[in-house]
Amino acid sequence: MRFDAYDPGEGFYDELFLGRNQPRPEAIPLIERIHSLEEGELQQRQAAAQAALFQMGVTFNVYGDSQGTERIFPFDIIPRIVSASEWQRLEKGLKQRIHALNLFIDDVYHDQKILKDRVIPAELIETAKGFLRPCVGLNPPGRIWCHVTGTDLVRDRDGTWYVLEDNLRCPSGISYVLENRRVMKSTFPSLFNTMGIRPVDDYPSHLLDTLLYLAPPQLANPTVVVLTPGIYNSAYFEHSFLAQQMGVELVEGRDLVVADGYLQMRTTKGLQRVDVIYRRIDDDFIDPLAFRPDSLLGVPGLFEVYRSGRLAIANALGTGVADDKAIYAYVPQMIRYYLGEEAILPNVPTYLCWDPKDQAYVLENLDKLVVKAANESGGYGMLMGSQATPEERAAFAEKIRAQPRNYIAQPTLCLSRVPTLVDRGEGPRLEPCHVDLRPYILYGKDIYVHPGGLTRVALKKGSLVVNSSQGGGSKDTWVLCADPGC
Repeated sequence: MRFDAYDPGEGFYDELFLGRNQPRPEAIPLIERIHSLEEGELQQRQAAAQAALFQMGVTFNVYGDSQGTERIFPFDIIPRIVSASEWQRLEKGLKQRIHALNLFIDDVYHDQKILKDRVIPAELIETAKGFLRPCVGLNPPGRIWCHVTGTDLVRDRDGTWYVLEDNLRCPSGISYVLENRRVMKSTFPSLFNTMGIRPVDDYPSHLLDTLLYLAPPQLANPTVVVLTPGIYNSAYFEHSFLAQQMGVELVEGRDLVVADGYLQMRTTKGLQRVDVIYRRIDDDFIDPLAFRPDSLLGVPGLFEVYRSGRLAIANALGTGVADDKAIYAYVPQMIRYYLGEEAILPNVPTYLCWDPKDQAYVLENLDKLVVKAANESGGYGMLMGSQATPEERAAFAEKIRAQPRNYIAQPTLCLSRVPTLVDRGEGPRLEPCHVDLRPYILYGKDIYVHPGGLTRVALKKGSLVVNSSQGGGSKDTWVLCADPGC
């Protein structure tokens, strides 16, 4: 299969092509390698890659779906390529953003200076679902709150990168990054030897170092565990994968108990003290005594052990306050307030429906906007105004009027596209599909940005929704080295 018939189109930024039959310089080795394949070989490699991921058990779960809960995450063999200079800017901007967000979270749970100075309206924090009053005055190790962040980036038609949202509670997807790369290295081994593609397989060691940094320094061999809600969670594959890769125990709430003032893990040899939890369970469910009393997933008394400093948790409880999409709109102001700098990576222009002027504009322009619920994820609770019916827009307008605090709106961006191998019933072909990018940032001793991230691709024709729960898939992300010999 060749790219001769591939049309990147107009009005969108294509990640691999400048124009028809004009590959970007960094993509030329990839295009030439694909052109060197025998007829039908690219499709064979695509099928082999998807089969390999299936055999490795790379799945995700969809709640309440009539087709069953467990699904294979669709994978496309054409990678996304990010140049070294572009990545350097993204890395710098992400470090700046995470630094400011961490200072913000620490501030709102302590002195609340940013609220007193009226940079952010106090009522936004007070009404945020992610603001946990039991966490006021909490001092996590090193005053670091957001240890693992997945920040979603998009590129508009002119090539400008924007931050779409920050995921600071339990961001998922890194396991797909690692497994996608493993498959791609066996699919195009020669390119990995010649193109200078930055490796990604050291993420588990970086994550473990971040977690160990949170443990009390006097402990010679701290115990780290991954806390999962269980096998029915949408990201259970990732929980078990990361635990295995780090060489730590994967536990559920029923495996843990508070005893003698510490969190302890039940083992065949008796109780063993736990020092650090990498939690993949939402705050509300982690301790029925402190939060939701009906939770069967957490550990009674865990929060008190945590608050007393005898346990570290990543991410810290309460980080969800910065996950709120209404508060996201103020991150540029946070950067200016805490760091005295302008944001390197801009936000997508955002309208806050709790503001009367913004709400009026949103209601008048629902057909042109994307409306999102402030505390939903996975593409749920969202209206794509341009693709919705008049009845759907009218129903959503009522939701906005009823709960204005819970909604934001943004213009429909012309998301960049990448060539993708698809078959829509007329035989396989290369077609431009929209993508986003989720890099992963670790905050321990230093802030570390993992090179690349999860490129999610909208596989439905014409769709802008990349979420796996909404029919999206993924691609490998190749960040090129500044030095080709790296």
